[in-house]
Amino acid sequence: MRLGAGSRVSREVHARFCERPGVRFPRPTLPIVGFEHRSDAEGFLGALRERLAKFNLELHPEKTRLIEFGRYAEQNRRERGLLKPETFNFLGLTHMCGRGRNGRFTVQRRTMRERMRAKLREVKAELRVRLHEPMVEVGKWLRSVVSGHQRYYGVTGNYRALSRFRYWVGRLWWRTLRRRSQKARMPWARMSGLVQRWLPPAHIYHSYASR
Repeated sequence: MRLGAGSRVSREVHARFCERPGVRFPRPTLPIVGFEHRSDAEGFLGALRERLAKFNLELHPEKTRLIEFGRYAEQNRRERGLLKPETFNFLGLTHMCGRGRNGRFTVQRRTMRERMRAKLREVKAELRVRLHEPMVEVGKWLRSVVSGHQRYYGVTGNYRALSRFRYWVGRLWWRTLRRRSQKARMPWARMSGLVQRWLPPAHIYHSYASR
């Protein structure tokens, strides 16, 4: 759980707990709770710990943080001589305080490095399995991989990460094709044509709602 002090929400927070015996709980999640005032965040965190303790439960010490995040976080921390506001990961994206083109505060989101590296490792392993498959079939599969990645991570401000993922998928495919034959090395000039044909360019699918 990550509690962000500085986010603008209602002062009243209601939490509902299911206390019936025999209830199957879902997989662990990382909820994010935002408060305008730090005192409210600290009070909520203390109350939550007490509530969970009644059921012999506790918050994970390494996954529970109280961070300063929001419109005035950067300015407030600068006045105290501190570094930039902390970031947090949620749903595969790293969230950070930033500024839009108009200079106003915005929440910037980037693909988590760990998620991207893990996905590229999966692609690399699968390409080795498909080493001798027809190029058209591999191209169709990689197109679906890149397209699916973009449809999930294609949020406003994440264009560079999307382009980087597409680039490295193309490089991995190129290295795999060069393993097919020791005599006929495929030049990158020809490979770039395959990348343009099969790998869709970076595209933002999820933009911020109109204000």
